[in-house]
Amino acid sequence: MNQESPSTWRVIGRIILKAAVLFLALNLLFAWVRPLDTLGRLTLYNWFLPGRERLPYGENPAEANNLSLNNLPAMFASHRVSQPKAEDELRVFILGDSGMWGWFLENEDTLAGQLNEMGLVTEDGRTLTFYNLGYPIMSLSKDLLLLDVAMQYDPDLIIWPVTLESFPSQKQLDHPILQNNPERMRHLIETYDLQLDANDPRFIDPDFLENTIVGQRRPLADLLRLQQVGFAWSATGIDQAIPAEIPLRKSDFDEDVSWQTYDEPVTLTTDDLTFDVLGAGVQMAGDVPILIVNEPIFISDGANSDLRYNAWYPRWAYDQYRDLLTAEAAAQNWPLLDLWDAIPPDEFTDSPVHLTPTGPEMLAELLRPYLP
Repeated sequence: MNQESPSTWRVIGRIILKAAVLFLALNLLFAWVRPLDTLGRLTLYNWFLPGRERLPYGENPAEANNLSLNNLPAMFASHRVSQPKAEDELRVFILGDSGMWGWFLENEDTLAGQLNEMGLVTEDGRTLTFYNLGYPIMSLSKDLLLLDVAMQYDPDLIIWPVTLESFPSQKQLDHPILQNNPERMRHLIETYDLQLDANDPRFIDPDFLENTIVGQRRPLADLLRLQQVGFAWSATGIDQAIPAEIPLRKSDFDEDVSWQTYDEPVTLTTDDLTFDVLGAGVQMAGDVPILIVNEPIFISDGANSDLRYNAWYPRWAYDQYRDLLTAEAAAQNWPLLDLWDAIPPDEFTDSPVHLTPTGPEMLAELLRPYLP
């Protein structure tokens, strides 16, 4: 039997050593440069693959042709909003929560889809194009972070649907996309003097080793997966798994008036709700008009509906919120459209803000008079 000579083993050893040194050097360089944002801008979308109609979100890539990730440049690079702006286009960005993103809705049935279906044209001949920049999980700070990125794509109008569940101070930094983008969020806290803690322990600050290729292997894999699922998305148009039967929201309630950390009714003030984040968004928009919309909610007529509008909102909390929002908007001269009770209860599905396909169609008609 042939045996390897000592010289052969020395060559193999040198190759292994050089590979190890190179791998170490690449990891150290990667941690020093931190190129994830740059890599996120490298995409197949909007040239080889069509741009997505909504920001990527999903926990089952194989079933939904979608996935959640925390790389903001990659999320926007995959979205059709990153396409060059047409000369005759008036761009309208729609922010908001999962209701605006379109939970259990096809893209054409979302608010943005319904508004685009109207084919609206301004008096000077520009076509209104609506971009769905809603994103699941409620937090005004999440909306502000996404708006900060979106401003580079030249909006002409911003529609910002809000609801009470996005306002509590203690919830603002619960969203993973905020926790995993601490530098961006801290910059917003400092720039707009937000009443949020820049040193909040929920922020995730990787150390040097965690910023290496090995430490960032999951975010790197997510970038590749986002491109991979794009092929199935472009072929099917499917970007979420919609069940054949959608469970309905709760209509009957216990004798319970609790909300957030309060077991009993209290007098809410602007200190309890993050109106400063809303104001930061208006300031960020600058000369771009912004319309704040108190989005429709499900209003129950079931058991103990005299105490609660729905599973989220006892009447005392939501009524005070509406009063505070109206007063703050008037004081700050914010354009506000209150549509809280504009959609019939039957047009809500599994949560107090998720709509049937008919709901966004009705909402689009209600918004139409307020558009250019």
